[in-house]
Amino acid sequence: MKYISFCVPCYNMANYMRKCIDSLLVCGEDAEIIIVDDGSTKDNTPEIADEYGKNYPNIVKVVHQENGGHGEGVNQGIKNATGLYFKIVDADDWADKEALLKLLETIKKLHEEKHLIDMLICNYVYEYTDGTKCRVIDYKNVFPVEKEFTFTETKKFKKSQFITMHSAFYRTKILQDINLTLPKHTFYVDNIFVYTPLPYVKSFYYIDADLYRYFVGRADQSINEDVIMKRIDQHIKITKICIDAHNVQEIASKNKKLAKYMTDFISILMAITSIYLIKIGDENALNKKKELWEYLKSKDKKLWADCKHHAEGLVATNSKLGMNFCKLVYKIARKIIKFN
Repeated sequence: MKYISFCVPCYNMANYMRKCIDSLLVCGEDAEIIIVDDGSTKDNTPEIADEYGKNYPNIVKVVHQENGGHGEGVNQGIKNATGLYFKIVDADDWADKEALLKLLETIKKLHEEKHLIDMLICNYVYEYTDGTKCRVIDYKNVFPVEKEFTFTETKKFKKSQFITMHSAFYRTKILQDINLTLPKHTFYVDNIFVYTPLPYVKSFYYIDADLYRYFVGRADQSINEDVIMKRIDQHIKITKICIDAHNVQEIASKNKKLAKYMTDFISILMAITSIYLIKIGDENALNKKKELWEYLKSKDKKLWADCKHHAEGLVATNSKLGMNFCKLVYKIARKIIKFN
């Protein structure tokens, strides 16, 4: 039995992917590693993938596809997954082996006891290219530790503590049953991946282990500030897809805490997209910002109002003074938190 399906989308990642894949092999045949070569042409990514497939035929599956972007790589992973849980690991990131073995042991124990958990959550760690001290994102103040729980039992999230692709393991069947499909040729799809399936999750389990190592600081990385601004239309697209994914007011009638979390999630997405449009600063960008807020209002007026009343809702402002203040706050936050 495969307890975990690891999906490793690779696009010209020859310099990084071995470290990533080797860190996952610690699970042995209890897991499968689905390497998706996304039409790589600039290095020997395809050959490295095939090498692992040949050397570990009972563990590694290799998918070669025409370039479709990160989202299509994840789509292929979900399609080919047979493991109980599904985990995306970007090819330039890696897993802590000790934490991974602890997670695997926990999954086996829960399975033996017939506990069907829909989402497993672990800590993740920012690993900086410049050698700056690592920063751990944990959830000890939010979730019960090593205990099955529902979302109604969660406590207050800090702004830095949203459930991310790095921290979440979804039960594979949930993703397959809802036919989760991410858009092609689009970055930042991890937001859709973590947000869209949430209302279908009935049970959670948190393991206080620093598992996912998130490598941050490369100039060509999708989260690099300059790269984000060049791809701002993709950020807008992702934000709209998340807005359209659910009726938050209907969710609130069943689970107020989950609806509050989802409102906060959309609020952060709106803030991130808006601040980069403000930083771009030309007339076209500011018109896009205005249109995005109008789009949210047209889809869900209460969600729009709630987002505007959040502290980060200040980015909805159209005044020059307000936008300059937003840029200053962003600059300070970026220096302190180092999120890209």
